[in-house]
Amino acid sequence: MDIVIAVILVTVVGILGAAILVVAAQFMHVDEDERIGELTGILPGANCGACGYAGCADYAKAMVEAGAPVNKCVPGGKNTADAAAKVLGVEAGDVAVKKAVVICQGSYEHTSDKYEYEGIQSCAACNALYNGRAACRFGCLGYGDCVRECKFDAIAVDNGVARVNPEACTGCGACAAACPNNIIKVLPESEKPVVLCANKERGALTRKGCDAGCIGCMKCAKTCPVDAITVKDNVATIDHEKCIGCRECVNVCPVSAITLPKAF
Repeated sequence: MDIVIAVILVTVVGILGAAILVVAAQFMHVDEDERIGELTGILPGANCGACGYAGCADYAKAMVEAGAPVNKCVPGGKNTADAAAKVLGVEAGDVAVKKAVVICQGSYEHTSDKYEYEGIQSCAACNALYNGRAACRFGCLGYGDCVRECKFDAIAVDNGVARVNPEACTGCGACAAACPNNIIKVLPESEKPVVLCANKERGALTRKGCDAGCIGCMKCAKTCPVDAITVKDNVATIDHEKCIGCRECVNVCPVSAITLPKAF
């Protein structure tokens, strides 16, 4: 008898709880602007975060409810911006075209290994063991964490170093986020040169680890006619806002560390 009463009480409590939840759901329900769903469908669905929001749905909601600009979707480009602008009745504006660049030339002919790695085939895992197997601890680890994250098949590991195909790259930045050495940068698309090295050691040590690395010799900075190049921590950096694309730095670099981004 006690068991029957207990079952009845539990059942009654369950029914009351369900009824309360139903009433609360109806009372607290907020109708969602149908434009949010429409914009979510327009966005490419990469959920890469390049727009500055958690994902496409979050960005769509921000456009409708917070007036976020419609031209923040890098993978979608101008077509997506124009379509979103049409839904919201606003001007699309310009969309900055960006591409990922691997700032490393540490392929097999330029560097060597300091030990034989037989662990998990992952850049993050290899990097956790004495900063990776390569003699240069600043370079590409070559196990393709970036490749696995790219949803557009725009990056591949070639001869031990990752390379980006600019034709397929959308500039979403997923590869850059996956790189444990932070050597993948998302830059505005241009014909301007970049320094394909991140080694911060002194020239002699850099050369010991990779013969294609920047040695901090300052020749590029001294040659640049618009002072667009600085050398800090033994590695050169080019300010693309100042750079005029004359490529004088490319011509004077003794180790060819400054060049145009290389595709695979």
